[in-house]
Amino acid sequence: MSESTDPQLVDAAQVIAQARKQRQAVDPISRTHGIATIEDAYTIAQINNLARIAAGARVSGKKVGLTSKVVQEQLGVDQPDFGVLFADMEYLNGQTIDISRLIQPKVEAEVAFILGRDVDQAKPTWAEFLLSLEYAVASIEVVDSVVKNWEITIFDTVSDNAASALYVLGDQPVAIDALSLADIGMQMRINGSVVSTGTGASCLGHPLRSAYWLACLMADNNQPLRRGEVILSGSLGPMMPVQSGDIVDVHMGALGQVSCQFS
Repeated sequence: MSESTDPQLVDAAQVIAQARKQRQAVDPISRTHGIATIEDAYTIAQINNLARIAAGARVSGKKVGLTSKVVQEQLGVDQPDFGVLFADMEYLNGQTIDISRLIQPKVEAEVAFILGRDVDQAKPTWAEFLLSLEYAVASIEVVDSVVKNWEITIFDTVSDNAASALYVLGDQPVAIDALSLADIGMQMRINGSVVSTGTGASCLGHPLRSAYWLACLMADNNQPLRRGEVILSGSLGPMMPVQSGDIVDVHMGALGQVSCQFS
């Protein structure tokens, strides 16, 4: 997850950045550039993320992906992945998203955590991590792969910043000690029809475990989570494709409701 001057990795990063800029899907980077290690994939993502920061973008948090055991088995991995969130990716409950920003978007319903203090210990204990979390809110993550038809390997999705695109936050924050997050139920509707259901246990067994995995990984890599950042902890149910005109509405137990519309 370090910066690189390897021409092959730099070129792969440029292909992804150009695909996002032009809103045009490309062939899998794993195939066209021979990317075959997680380390190289994260380096590609880091090249593009550092370029965004240099251009003035502000980091707003992190996302955890591949929290479903079924999806991990499909991609041949045994752990989640992560991506970086930026402030210009954030939408609030009920807002309209311009779908022209995206290539082939899909939506997931997730528990989002808001940090109330930095997590900068070398390896935070479970107790230290829990004390860092201020609130949980319902959220919708909009994921969007640059790879044609989502024909991805783990190396493609990691290179593409874990397919991070946009996220929508609910407007009812709840203290985490008031929630039973493993048991929380989720129902997602698109245009009034139920398309995805799940529970907190679908996310790596418990959304807090997913977020803790991220906090430990970030601390180990000298990229500690900071006060005010958002953690998208992973999907509670299957992700679903969306198109212009769709209205997405998620209900998530005690965390209430969060919605968005695509135009």
